[in-house]
Amino acid sequence: MNYKMKIKIGDVILDYLIKKKVKHVFLITGGAIGFLIDSFYGNKKIKYICALHEQSAAMMADSYSRLGPNFAATMSTSGPGATNLITGIYCSWFDSVPNIHITGQVNLNESRSSSKYTKNCRQIGFQETDIVALSKNFTKKSIKITNHNKIYEVLNVLDFQSHNKRPGPVLLDIPMNIQKETIQKRKIKLSKYDSVIKKNYTNLIFNSLKAAKKPCILLGAGIRNSGLSEKDIINLSKVIKIPYLLTWSGFDLMDFNHSFNYNTIGVYGHRSSNFIVQNCDLLITIGCRLDTRTTGSRVNTFARDAKIISVDIDRYELNKNRGLQIKHKILQDAGIFIKNILASKNTYKANLNWFNYCNLLKKNFPFDRESGFRGKFVEIYRFIRDLSDSLDNNSIIIPDDGGHLTWTMQAFKIKKGQRLFSAFGNSPMGYSLPASIGAAFARPKSKVICIDGDGSIQINLQDLHLLKKFNLNVKIILINNNGYGIIRQFQSLYLGKRYEASKKGISNPNFKSISRAFGIDYYRIDTNSKSSIILKTVNKKGPCFYEVIIDPKQTISPKLEFGRPIEDLSPLLERDIFDKYMHTMKRKVKKANRTFQESN
Repeated sequence: MNYKMKIKIGDVILDYLIKKKVKHVFLITGGAIGFLIDSFYGNKKIKYICALHEQSAAMMADSYSRLGPNFAATMSTSGPGATNLITGIYCSWFDSVPNIHITGQVNLNESRSSSKYTKNCRQIGFQETDIVALSKNFTKKSIKITNHNKIYEVLNVLDFQSHNKRPGPVLLDIPMNIQKETIQKRKIKLSKYDSVIKKNYTNLIFNSLKAAKKPCILLGAGIRNSGLSEKDIINLSKVIKIPYLLTWSGFDLMDFNHSFNYNTIGVYGHRSSNFIVQNCDLLITIGCRLDTRTTGSRVNTFARDAKIISVDIDRYELNKNRGLQIKHKILQDAGIFIKNILASKNTYKANLNWFNYCNLLKKNFPFDRESGFRGKFVEIYRFIRDLSDSLDNNSIIIPDDGGHLTWTMQAFKIKKGQRLFSAFGNSPMGYSLPASIGAAFARPKSKVICIDGDGSIQINLQDLHLLKKFNLNVKIILINNNGYGIIRQFQSLYLGKRYEASKKGISNPNFKSISRAFGIDYYRIDTNSKSSIILKTVNKKGPCFYEVIIDPKQTISPKLEFGRPIEDLSPLLERDIFDKYMHTMKRKVKKANRTFQESN
């Protein structure tokens, strides 16, 4: 290869992305990015996908990175093109997803910073927006390049920042005059990343396990972010045989039927799972930031009788000091931590009494019994269970936000090999459809299930065109409750059933007409018996649109009401039954609940 030749800045960037194994860039063109996009001409190693909104492009890249080469890219023009990326970048920022967002910018001599006389002006160049200043709070690094000779060094810095320690998005802003420059070609050298601390904590873990009577492990997103998969968790469960609990971000790390999988905990968790974490005396959390959706708003009541050992790559997450008492804070990459345990010759198995108690909870509080709502049309929890039964092990499931996200996370029975994720930290309306498109390009041989709602799908409805254009194997499950169900439930509990802007003022288009306008096969499922339509058509190649009609009064159950500890989900259990399953904590629970009642 001739490294003495001169190439365009755009060619350097594409060479970098190819080196990062990126095959698709999600973009929308514009005047300020045109010179850079021109470098795609004649390049057979990388393609661009023309998104229909920059927000969608960022969400496509987010999903692509989660499933593909663990890196992705967008390109957009300056001004509104750049600012439209923000919601999608936030999805990657909160969920620690590495990617790069490349924005065009006005010529340097047209920028506010070009002269002392213009620095206080609002704008000089057309669509000039300081996206670097805007994005510093939600990227790991944002750089505006002003010297084209520094492009290799800048890319190296951004690559390092995107992957080093806790991963996340980065942004590169390139003025138009820089895009037109050429530079001597050099070899792309990728950064070596620092995994923080390589100290071995195996002795601490096994000594703590031996001293415990009721231990459990909580799995979070940091495990996949470290490069591990469900195979590593299966191996871990062969070494440490105790109950495993899941956060939503760790949902697809264990097969639903794995004997040590005791399901998800938290505000919308399984009742049995919440009882387990609240009764344990040792809790080992791996790659889990213990946010309030996991602990509940009364953070000091979470696992209150347990010694907590928390493994996290981010020191700020370990040191939040919001009322949670962590005995041992292990600042380490989750992958290194687990690999050290797997490499040791130690093993541990919890005592039979503890397993018997956990299994009794599973038996006495099966989720099927919890979700007892019977209304008109389709019973949503039953539908989600049937859907999960119908999907193969290679499927990718991406729910959006709100009610349909929660119903999915509560009722879906994940299988080995499946992936299920959403933008859990940001959880914006409109994520699932573009994310499903990104997933389809990252994993073209997989079936992608986009679970969306009648409200959220309308945020990025234009993306239906891309499904048909590329004949992507995406199945849209549109759960229609004619409004914002999760907000209505909130208004029922706290706002006197005044359904402002969730029922009142809300209307839907004709989704059958819309799907057919985009050339996508449409199916309406408005009774339980019609759910069989999914079984007959889900393996059909290409996109399909299923509108699932559910009762507008359908609620999320169980769920935590504000101010209660997570073991006390609504609908509330009879107190004698509740006390029976919280027997090891009875005095502390009663005291905590008494304090809560007195303060309210």
